[in-house]
Amino acid sequence: MKKTAATEISFTTKGYRQALVLAKTSRKKIFIDAYATWCGPCRQLQKTTFKDAKAAAYFNKNFINLAIDIEKGEGTDLAKRWKIEALPTLLILDEKGNIIADHVGYVDGNGLIEFAKQASVR
Repeated sequence: MKKTAATEISFTTKGYRQALVLAKTSRKKIFIDAYATWCGPCRQLQKTTFKDAKAAAYFNKNFINLAIDIEKGEGTDLAKRWKIEALPTLLILDEKGNIIADHVGYVDGNGLIEFAKQASVR
C-alpha cells in the first residue's frame, strides 16, 4: 500500500475484472472514477477531493476504488457499456458490476461521502 493511503483515496491498478473479484471476496461495493486526461474537473477531483482525508478514510474502508481512463484500454469499452456521456462520471457498482448510483461533475469531499452514503441505502 502506498505511504499516502491514509490521506488520499487508494485506487487499485489491477483493472475492472480484478476489482469485481476483490469486491466479491471483500463484500464491498466498487467506486469508479471515469475520467480523461484532458478533463479539467477530473484533474480537480484528483488534486482535491480524492486527497480529502475524510473522503479517503471512508472510501478506503468501504469500497474497492478504481480509476478508469475512458480513452485507453478497457476504459473505452466500459465507457460504452456504462453509457458515459460527460466527465467526470463517478459510479458505485455492486459486486456483480451493476450500477447502483452515478454522479456527473465535480464534487468536494463531503459531497462525495454523501453520494456514497445515499448509494449504500439503495
